[in-house]
Order: sequence, then structure tokens, then C-alpha cells
Amino acid sequence: MLIRGAYALRIFLLPTVTNETGKVNRMARPDKTTAVAELAEDFRTANATVLTEYRGLSVTSMKELRRALGSTTKYSVVKNTLTKIAAKDAGVEIADDLLTGPSAVAFIKGDPIDAAKSLRDFAKENPFLVIKGGFYEGKPVTPAEIMQLANLESREVLLAKLAGAMKGSLAKAARIFDALRIKLEAEQGAPAPVAEAVVEAPAAEAVAPEVVAEVAEVPAAEATEASTETEEKE
Repeated sequence: MLIRGAYALRIFLLPTVTNETGKVNRMARPDKTTAVAELAEDFRTANATVLTEYRGLSVTSMKELRRALGSTTKYSVVKNTLTKIAAKDAGVEIADDLLTGPSAVAFIKGDPIDAAKSLRDFAKENPFLVIKGGFYEGKPVTPAEIMQLANLESREVLLAKLAGAMKGSLAKAARIFDALRIKLEAEQGAPAPVAEAVVEAPAAEAVAPEVVAEVAEVPAAEATEASTETEEKE
């Protein structure tokens, strides 16, 4: 009887947690506190969180899923009761229906769209992976909304498109500025008929009277001197 009582006490003090293979592990109370604190930190730092059920997935499949999600997403098998406590500590309220059966949580710390695509593609090939819901930008999202997120273009694709559009706009602007420059240069280098007329006209008017006066005066003086010399000789 004493042995049975000690065993029952041990079971009570050591909470259980289910691992990837479905086997039950006993978790000591200090480990339980550490696990809750770690999960709460994951909830706080994740850009998005997706709760899944992995019943039926092999250990190999789980490893493949983790590789598909990449290093910016932490995919962890969790105990439902500890997850509920940790989420509450982090200010996240999880509905009870999201924490039923063997649960694993994807804490997405990179691009949520890329992670959603990986989960969608993996679930297509592995029907045992069930996406139950999650949180995105602090708001609850349904499996359908997660699929809609997966169908969006990723950040890298959007940035590439934006860069292409900006490059095209800059090239177009450069062509417009170049055309304006050529037009201005052509207009500034063209002859100005009105200005030339203004410059030439005064020159003609200033020279003409003097030339006429000199031409008129010189013959007159010469004629007078010739007449005087003739009279003296006579």
C-alpha cells in the first residue's frame, strides 16, 4: 500500500507531456516552470503563431516539416495545459478547441507568408498535419485565413516587383529630362533675327552721314584752291 501511495504521489507531482512519437513523458515541476516560461517568450516574440495537430505524423515527417519551415520558425510539440498557461502569461487567449489532441505550435519569427506557404504545401502532401488556427498581428485567425495568407505574395517578391517598378519609373524620368535638355539646348543655340537687326541698323545710320559729309567737302576745297592758283598766274 505504501508503494502504491508513493507511486500515485509521484504521478501527481510529475505532470505528463506527450512527445513526437505519442509516448507519455513525465515532467518534473521545475521543468514545467521552465517550459511555461519558454513558451510564453515564444508567444511574445513571434510575428505569427499557428497551432496544429500532428497525430499520425512520423518523426521523419516532423523533421521534414521543420526543414521546410526554416530557421526563422520554431515548430514545437507542446502540452496543451502548459501552452494554455504560457499563452495567457503572454497576453494571448487561446480557445479550448485549438488545444485538443496532440498539439504542435509553429512560432513564426520570420515572414508569416513564407511560413504559411510551407505549412500549406506540407499539409497537401501530409494530410495528417491539421492546421487548427493561430494568431497573426495579435489577432486570432482561422485555418481558412491562414490559407489566404499563404496565397499572398511573399515580402521578397513584393520588394522585387517594387524595385522593378521604381527602376522603370526612373528610366522614364531620365528619358523625359534628357528630351527637355535637348529641347532647351536647341532653343538657346538658334539665331535671333530681331536682335541682329537692332545691332546692324544703328551702325549703318552712324557711318552714312559722316561719309557723305567728307565726300562732299573734299572736292569743294580742292576746287577753291585750283581757282586761286589760276588767278595768280594770270
